[in-house]
Amino acid sequence: MIEVTDNFLSQEEFNFVLEYCKSSVYIYGEADDENHPPTGMIHNISETEPIYNLFETKLKGLVTNLKLYRMYINCFAPSENPYFHTDGGSEEVTFLYYPNETWDLNDGGETQFFIDERLYGILPIPNRLVAFNASLLHKATSFYDRHRFSVAIKYGVECPD
Repeated sequence: MIEVTDNFLSQEEFNFVLEYCKSSVYIYGEADDENHPPTGMIHNISETEPIYNLFETKLKGLVTNLKLYRMYINCFAPSENPYFHTDGGSEEVTFLYYPNETWDLNDGGETQFFIDERLYGILPIPNRLVAFNASLLHKATSFYDRHRFSVAIKYGVECPD
């Protein structure tokens, strides 16, 4: 259901993604569902951006028969409290990449999943990629003292052969 890959990018690629996240222009976030207000900030990544090509290329062998339909950066301010949500149906896959410079146990910032009446946390360790079924109920948590970035990459709808 949830797969974790550490050291997903080379150090050079990691630095490129981190700098891209830091220098991007963000807009006020989006609502995770119709019952909650927007949280965080986002930056939509265009197909023409080198970062888009980087992730599309790196993920090519991990996803079959699905199409990349959206890529963006989530940015949460300290002490922000996002809501639980799903990203799509059971045939869709979400990848989250954590480009943060450092992480410590007391920083917070995990992605929480609610599965079978239990909470599971995936730590936002730098250069970590998490893949999960888009129908899983989940939410981000913020860092205590700085902005938290994650690159969201979403795949869905079967591609024709």
